[in-house]
Amino acid sequence: MKERKFVIKPKTSTSVTLTVRIDGEINDKLEELALKSNRSRNELVNMSLRYALENHQFIAEDSGDPSA
Repeated sequence: MKERKFVIKPKTSTSVTLTVRIDGEINDKLEELALKSNRSRNELVNMSLRYALENHQFIAEDSGDPSA
């Protein structure tokens, strides 16, 4: 019988622990959505942050130009 190896590869995704304070109302909505979607609040926060970072528009206070 051929021996099968237990293969371990380096972890490719990185995550960090970040502590934030959020409004109670936001937490309630996250909890409700987590229950409805069968996802964790952590997953939903990551999805929300990714969406916000990919779709945001930054407007510099001094110029009013969104491309600045």
